Amino acid sequence: MTQTTTAVGPVAGGERALAPDLARGLMLALIALANSVVYLYGRPYGVRQHIVEDGVLDRVVSVLDVALVDGRAYPMFAALFAYGVVHMYQRQRAGGVDDREATRLLRRRSRWLIVFGAAHVVLLFPGDILITYGILGFLVVAWRRTPDRKLLTAAAWWLVVVAVVQGATAMMPPDGGRSHFFSFEAADPITALVLRPTDWLLTPFGILGVGSAVLVGTWAARRGVLTDPAAHRALLLRTAVIGLTAAVVGGLPIALAVGGFWEPTSPLTLWGISAAHAVTGVAGGLGYAALIGLVAIRVGERRGPVVRALVTTGQYSLSCYLFQSVVFVALLMPYTLGLGATLGTAEVAVVALGTWLVSVLLAVLLRRTGRRGPAEALLRRLTYRRPTEKMAV
Repeated sequence: MTQTTTAVGPVAGGERALAPDLARGLMLALIALANSVVYLYGRPYGVRQHIVEDGVLDRVVSVLDVALVDGRAYPMFAALFAYGVVHMYQRQRAGGVDDREATRLLRRRSRWLIVFGAAHVVLLFPGDILITYGILGFLVVAWRRTPDRKLLTAAAWWLVVVAVVQGATAMMPPDGGRSHFFSFEAADPITALVLRPTDWLLTPFGILGVGSAVLVGTWAARRGVLTDPAAHRALLLRTAVIGLTAAVVGGLPIALAVGGFWEPTSPLTLWGISAAHAVTGVAGGLGYAALIGLVAIRVGERRGPVVRALVTTGQYSLSCYLFQSVVFVALLMPYTLGLGATLGTAEVAVVALGTWLVSVLLAVLLRRTGRRGPAEALLRRLTYRRPTEKMAV
């Protein structure tokens, strides 16, 4: 049997499936909305460390943000991340690469993701997800032979952990002060740089639900659910309806508390609504991915300029994700323009969506000039470091 002993090269643009890239491109808008809110400072903090708003519009946007975005976007991205890792492994094996070399490639990529994430934390954003994804990448590789039933069982049991931990972190009523992410209030860049690594240590506890999403994403990738969405239309429809309904119903109580339309005072109530928000966030993330899979079926090969732009953004998602942090630091931090002290939730949502739109335009411009996203190009160069394939019998 002939096998390659070095990795097959990166996927060419024309070989990529529509649904995963379209999902990444669209969900970057939700990532921007979720991340931008934590930059607001200089006012009392309420439930979920959200600033206490006075204006009705800001309060309504806060409700929508918590119910539809907060804790929903990152699980969706985590599922897509696992899907991509499994697809990379399958592609290497299908190309004749032996198991040892294929897993070595994926582990190398995970190590570099951790390095990218560490730089992101120190320089820009303590809420970074790349370090967590890099660690999860090692686990996805380790699970490559785990039976499907065990994956889904583990995903269900992990939700119990998510409920307990996330509920416990919210049991104490807010006192108006900031309890974490102190670097966002730092008056100078050096203090912020020193504080960010410590701030990041709490980040994985706030996104525990991504563990279940990664397990489900691994299972879905084995079946090609998003690679061939038309063959899984019924599953995608059920997941979209059930997942998004659960996300809204489960997230609405704490969303109303964040918006100041309801004030839970009992620690047990705070535990319950926080746990429900976290668990249903995983369902919502999977629901969003399924919904976009259904959209991909509808689009098919009829890709207009908007779809092509979103797909390109999804292909350059790492660069676009880092670009968001650059813009938010430049506009919102105390030692830059300091807009985080004056903007409300509705206004910062406009900034977030505007930043996402700019990233879409930049991605399109890069594509037209024949360039990859700078972060993607560097990661690929570091991952696929051998330029040629050697054959062994």
